[in-house]
Amino acid sequence: MNKKIAVHLAEGFEEIEAISIIDVLRRADLDVVVTSVTGKLEVTGAHQLKVIADKLFEDVNYNGVSMIVLPGGMPGAANLDAHEGLRAQIVTFNGENKPLAAICAAPLVYGNLGILKGKQAVCYPGFEKFLKGAEVLNSPVAESGNVITGRGPGAAIKFALKLVEKLVSAEKAELIASQMLVG
Repeated sequence: MNKKIAVHLAEGFEEIEAISIIDVLRRADLDVVVTSVTGKLEVTGAHQLKVIADKLFEDVNYNGVSMIVLPGGMPGAANLDAHEGLRAQIVTFNGENKPLAAICAAPLVYGNLGILKGKQAVCYPGFEKFLKGAEVLNSPVAESGNVITGRGPGAAIKFALKLVEKLVSAEKAELIASQMLVG
């Protein structure tokens, strides 16, 4: 599997979301690059869990990346939104109709960039105002065009499995769900 997925971490990321996404995508044999936008490889989550990223944002060649993924959490989502380089990369991906994914508070990044206009999306309750122009649903996960969004920590596994379905196949997502005893 040659697809490279960049999962972005900022200070204050939601640990359950980040780790679940990384784990499930790697179970699908996808090339996951845990990418720090902090300028250092060690990134601290919202609940003080420290994760060592694979690469710094500056060292990732986005020409070879198939999907950008943004875990949520606060202030993690706001820190992702404040990163100009990441925002520019997201705009480029969207312009090329490449897959974008965000969960919890992180869909606010896509909303602030105007990417969710006319699309269905979900987010953590209270962040709906940031999903500018989106039809906000009440489901755990929403896929609309090139964008996949998830509600929050409790939806992290379903969200990650939806990414596997999009990037590999529904059969692979079902196999991983079965192996992980996801009901």
